[in-house]
Amino acid sequence: MSKVQPGSFLTLHYRLAGLDGGDVINTFNAKPATLSLGTGALSPAIEARLIGLDEGSRHTLQLPAGEAFGERNPAMVQRLSAKVLREMGDPHERYAVGDAVQFPTPDGQGSFAGVVRAVDPGEAQDWVEFDFNHPLAGQPVTFEVELIGVM
Repeated sequence: MSKVQPGSFLTLHYRLAGLDGGDVINTFNAKPATLSLGTGALSPAIEARLIGLDEGSRHTLQLPAGEAFGERNPAMVQRLSAKVLREMGDPHERYAVGDAVQFPTPDGQGSFAGVVRAVDPGEAQDWVEFDFNHPLAGQPVTFEVELIGVM
């Protein structure tokens, strides 16, 4: 029976839940996920908890607040001007609280997301405030995993 090691290729079902216990992601009723440890598919804290677990086993891991996705960083909440938003995307876009918005990385090779937290109440929407923290930052999480295959 194989054990999870750094760099292992895994086939697994998993469920990630936040503080309220609701699923953030759940593959148990769908096709299993496949991933390699160390590639960023899972947070380093979750990957570390998988090391040494046996193929075919099922576990529920409790990670304390901030361990899985870091602490909330107030500097990651930023107000962007309408001018900047027009330069980065659709100049006619309208934003609402709760919207998840994709932004290009500075090198243009990837993207990152921010969640709208506040919008200028004026008709022109002169600014929009985004939270770029991971949605589970600063929260305890539950990670349930069934290790189907370990290579």
